[in-house]
Amino acid sequence: MAAEQFQSLRNYLDSQVLGQPEFTESLLIAVLADGHLLVEGPPGLAKTRAVNALAKGIEGDFHRVQFTPDLLPADLTGTDIYRPETGEFVFQQGPLFHNVILADEINRAPAKVQSALLEAMAERQITVGQTTYPLPELFMVLATQNPLEQEGTYPLPEAQLDRFLMQLNLDYPAADTELDILRLTRGEELHGEVAMPTPLQQSDIFGARKEVLETFIDENVENYLVQLVIASRQPEHYHADLARWLSYGASPRATIALDRCARAKAWLNGRDFVTPDDIQAVFPHVMRHRIILSYQAEADGVTADQALQVILQEVPTP
Repeated sequence: MAAEQFQSLRNYLDSQVLGQPEFTESLLIAVLADGHLLVEGPPGLAKTRAVNALAKGIEGDFHRVQFTPDLLPADLTGTDIYRPETGEFVFQQGPLFHNVILADEINRAPAKVQSALLEAMAERQITVGQTTYPLPELFMVLATQNPLEQEGTYPLPEAQLDRFLMQLNLDYPAADTELDILRLTRGEELHGEVAMPTPLQQSDIFGARKEVLETFIDENVENYLVQLVIASRQPEHYHADLARWLSYGASPRATIALDRCARAKAWLNGRDFVTPDDIQAVFPHVMRHRIILSYQAEADGVTADQALQVILQEVPTP
């Protein structure tokens, strides 16, 4: 039953965000794997539209926060408000107490605001003063950033990047897809347009997450998954170019994320077991924001994705 509901939501997202099936699938993987998602791409690629469509398909509160340089931590977490009629301070919750948070242009906020997100994303709680407040059981941060504009932006610290389950890099659509987008914005009906399904209940999401964690993964496939992450930390054992390109590899959090995302992808595709193909499909999204390239790699014009492709080629597939 849950699988059918997720498939209906997937079809709806594909009809709302044209030509980005990998993006819409990754949104659902993030929901199933109980993680946060960072989406990077030029303006106008429907990043915000996709998150809005996902929020409509899930039972829960949705809140959008436009990140700006003058944003304060209390604007996210909330603050204690003095009530003169009672002479007491009362905590007023901030937007982070919603279920789905769209952090729009997250890299426009300074470090003190980014640090306010760390505790929320990692521990699902917020500390204000002497009191710690738990966040909702269903809690997701879906962040966007624009790679083109560098003025007035602040690079996300590695500690925060590691909190994101995946990072997706979006590109411009093909010509036929752009024609469909044009017709959609004019209000014309497209072939295969899907009506919005009944929103997924939170109990269904938690039940689906349990099924995902129970998805079978063979010991050989599990070892393969671990070796892919280890290769980012010990590149000299795999390829001479990797040793020159990588300064730091991924943390154990990457191993956990790779396992959960591969299970979620298998479950979404109607299987109760994980294959190496599942791992390879999500590997770039899980790893690209967690590895740190060397100055040599940057001088050579090597990207994180190119380094990850070498890892996939060098680690033997079971």
